[in-house]
Amino acid sequence: MKTIIKAIGIFMTLVVSSPAVAQSKRVPASAGREEYIEVEKNVKLHVTDLGEGQPIVLIHGWPLNDAMYEYQYQYLVRKGFRVIGISLRGFGKSDRPYGKYDFDVFSDDIKVVLEKLKIENAVLGGFSMGGAVTLHYVAKYNSAHVSKLALFAPAAPSWKQRPGFPMGVPDDVVAGLIEKTMTERQDLVAGFGAGFPAKEGNITPNMVKWLESINLDASPYATTQAISALRDLDLRPSLAKIKIPVALFHGTQDKLCPFVFSEELHKGLSNSYIVRFENSGHALFIEEMEKFNSELEKFARSTK
Repeated sequence: MKTIIKAIGIFMTLVVSSPAVAQSKRVPASAGREEYIEVEKNVKLHVTDLGEGQPIVLIHGWPLNDAMYEYQYQYLVRKGFRVIGISLRGFGKSDRPYGKYDFDVFSDDIKVVLEKLKIENAVLGGFSMGGAVTLHYVAKYNSAHVSKLALFAPAAPSWKQRPGFPMGVPDDVVAGLIEKTMTERQDLVAGFGAGFPAKEGNITPNMVKWLESINLDASPYATTQAISALRDLDLRPSLAKIKIPVALFHGTQDKLCPFVFSEELHKGLSNSYIVRFENSGHALFIEEMEKFNSELEKFARSTK
């Protein structure tokens, strides 16, 4: 019996000490970056943070989220950039608290994210409403953490018609759109999907479904509040404050934010240029994806 017990003891010692079963310290697979960043108590924003190198920070349009830049992330990471997409509060995977959803709040949130990530000399890009957000941020915070600004089909300098700005959306159309966010949001989003490309077939049916799914993922409350804030925003007085280089990407066939918006911005910005997307509507980041990505890379690398 003693012999058997001794043999079992020797066997167990060999098993435990065997390299095949020995415990080893696991090497973390992640780069240690946070996917959710707290911008104020009880409010966290979702952040896509990929790659290494020169930072490019991207802000989505209404009512999208940072997922819209899927094909920009893929391209820019392979080109040696650190690309960061921020979902504004109320959109995508970010928290959606009750409270304000205006451009001061959005800008304040972006500043906190850039501070916590220790981002400097970034290229800041914004699509549609996100273009208005980034313009407001750069003017409010004197280009803090940012060295260049890229605007994609911007809903700026004024989304709605105002005295001296007849090219904006008429008041009755704005009011009707806001009403639809509260009464038939799903149909409204479906209509946007049809209006995004320059013409039918420019983006595939699956791409249209993908964009619709992103739009529908937004908080209904934030959807209404954000578009109401855009209605009230006039950035024309702020343009003179912006001195950093600005690239304006715009589809010449854009039905949602007309090309003239970028022409007006170009007049008001002291250091800007326009990249025309002749075959695109509002979905230029998909319709002419290769050109969009390469032009953004070129702007990020430029030394002017």
